[in-house]
Amino acid sequence: MSDAPDPYVHGHHSSVIRSHTWRNAENSAPHLLPHLSPGMSVLDIGCGPGTITVDLARRVAPGPVTGLDAVSAMVEQADAALESTDVTNCSFRTGDVYNLYFDDDSFDVVHAHQVLQHLTDPVAALSEMARVAKPGGIIAVRDADYAGMTWAPPDPLLDRWLELYHQITEKNAVEADAGRYLLGWVQQVDVDSVTATSSTWTFATPSLRAWWGGLWADRVRESSYADHALSHQLCDRAELDAIAHAWLRWAEHPDGFFVVPHGEVIAVVA
Repeated sequence: MSDAPDPYVHGHHSSVIRSHTWRNAENSAPHLLPHLSPGMSVLDIGCGPGTITVDLARRVAPGPVTGLDAVSAMVEQADAALESTDVTNCSFRTGDVYNLYFDDDSFDVVHAHQVLQHLTDPVAALSEMARVAKPGGIIAVRDADYAGMTWAPPDPLLDRWLELYHQITEKNAVEADAGRYLLGWVQQVDVDSVTATSSTWTFATPSLRAWWGGLWADRVRESSYADHALSHQLCDRAELDAIAHAWLRWAEHPDGFFVVPHGEVIAVVA
C-alpha cells in the first residue's frame, strides 16, 4: 500500500459538506441502532462534520464516543458543532483508518458510514477496525451502491453523470459500488458472525429534490468530482456544466424521483 492518502472523489467543498451534515444515526445507521445501549464505547471512523457521531453519542450516553477523520478541517468543524450541543460524552480527533492508534480491544462498536467505498484497501481497513473492537463487539459499516442508483424521469446526462463517477473511481482504484461488496469484504476479516442488510435514501418531494439536485449540480461543477474528472481527462468543463444543468432540471420536475441503495453489515468480532 502506498503511503499517499487515498484519493477522495468528493473532496470537502461546501456542497459535499451540505450532504454530510444532513446525515444522522436514524437515516444513516439504521442497521446499527438496535444494537446500541447506554454505556457502550463507540469509534466512528470517517466522521466528517460529526452529525452521526453526536447522534450516536446521545444514544449510548454516558458511554464515550470518538469521531475520527483523516482531515483536520473536518475535525475542527465537528468540534465547533459539538460545542453548540449538550452532548458531553463525545470527542473528535484526526487519524488513519489503516493505522488506528488505539489499543487492541478498545471499543464496543466500531462504525464507518460511506467510508469503505473511498478506500483502495477496504479489507485492510476492516482488519484494523476489528483489531480495536472488543471481543464480542460490533463492526458496523454502510456504503452506497452507485450502480444501483435509479431515478426518474430518465435523462442521458444523468446517465453520463453516473458513468463519469464510475470512470473516476476506477482511475482512483476505489469501489463506487461498495454496498454490494461489504459482505464479501467483512468475511475476509476475523469475525464470529455477519449479518448483511440494505436500506435506501429516497428523494421525491419538492424540498428534497431541490436539496439533492442542487447540491449535486454544485458538486459536478465545483467539488473534487470535477477536479478528478478534468485531471483524468474524462470530460471537459462544458460537459460538466451540462450535467449540472441536468441535475437542476431533475430537481424542478414534479415527477422527480431518486433512490440511493445501501449495503449494510453488522459483524460480531471474534
